[in-house]
Amino acid sequence: MACFLVSVAEAIIMTAVTKAVKSKESEPEEIHFEAGADVIESATRIPFSRKLKWLTNMLWGGSALLAFEHLWHGEIAPWFPFLTAASDSVQTSVMLHEMATVGVTMAVLITAVWGVMLLVSNAMEKKLLNSQHSVNYEARK
Repeated sequence: MACFLVSVAEAIIMTAVTKAVKSKESEPEEIHFEAGADVIESATRIPFSRKLKWLTNMLWGGSALLAFEHLWHGEIAPWFPFLTAASDSVQTSVMLHEMATVGVTMAVLITAVWGVMLLVSNAMEKKLLNSQHSVNYEARK
């Protein structure tokens, strides 16, 4: 009925947090490493604000798809109160229960998937740094 509103609320909050983090971030750290004979590659760490942007994109995209699905099934109306379940007190309590169970579960699941994405991303960055250090160490020998 209105479970997508939980993800919308989290997306709004995380968009504000992302903008605040981005304004306080410095330039990303650049990493230089040797990729072969006389070839020097460079890469930069992924800034945390960009990683937060991944979460906001996932939340906004999922919310938009769910809102469209609810619109398609007639659960959203173009007139006040916009949510058809909000016009009746019994349906409103069912809607609030759905938001508290299904909506919160979806938002937590999206955030958990983003957390796994962070772990993979950080592992890849560490692997690149470790390989860069071992290449530089072997080159100095």
